[in-house]
Amino acid sequence: MPFVSVRDLQMYYEIRGTGQRLLSISGTGGDLRRSPTIFDSPLAPHFEILAYDQRGLGQTSKPDIPYTIADYAADADSLLNAVGWESAHVIGISFGGMVAQELALRYPHRVERLVLACTSSGGAGGSSYPLHELVNLPIEEVAHRQITIADTRWQDEAWLSSRTAQFQDLVKLTLAVAQEGVYESSREIGRRRQLEARAAHDTYNRLSQLHVPVYICGGHHDGISPPANLEAIHKQIPGSYLEFFKGGHRFLYQDPQAFKRVIAFLQNKFE
Repeated sequence: MPFVSVRDLQMYYEIRGTGQRLLSISGTGGDLRRSPTIFDSPLAPHFEILAYDQRGLGQTSKPDIPYTIADYAADADSLLNAVGWESAHVIGISFGGMVAQELALRYPHRVERLVLACTSSGGAGGSSYPLHELVNLPIEEVAHRQITIADTRWQDEAWLSSRTAQFQDLVKLTLAVAQEGVYESSREIGRRRQLEARAAHDTYNRLSQLHVPVYICGGHHDGISPPANLEAIHKQIPGSYLEFFKGGHRFLYQDPQAFKRVIAFLQNKFE
């Protein structure tokens, strides 16, 4: 098992592939035991990918202390030190995009090119949906809310009525994921602490300090990180690119063009 001591953590990580180095920072609930991972994505054949379970998640330590996004960024910086990577391209997805923003701001020498996917800046740029407010709801209601927020098309009666079976399958899958690791005593501690850090995230007024190539992307129907939030990030970062794709919060897996564009950006082959 590839664990490494990182700050106050025992961190689980994996490195796979060949090519330019790419650090992947996962979203809320990211766990490398849960498929699909970034290693199953279209990125895998093109890059040497470093992915890891963030503090409070997966197989990494879950200390019951306050977490901040600055802590998550420092974790990523320390992991790069531990594996001997001076710098890399970085992709941050959802919550991982918040961490990636903080990493690029605090440790700019680490980041060569930056992809911010379905994420938010917080502050005046808008926050992602307050998932911490769902914690005490009945689990089936949480599943329904997560699905309809992640892709707002499910809130349309006509869309839902013609896809009832698909919606029920999504509910079953979401409930199954929610039950994974339920007997791990520290799982809820890590989840709660992560959501606390997420709620306090705010990089908006500092984003203009970024001077690396930045690609911002999201789904037209994302209710967790709405298009307006991505537009706000784009306006703050000089020279950044912004594109939207078919789908919601999982647009990367919903629109075949999305990963193609991410790859083109990371390889500096944008047309």
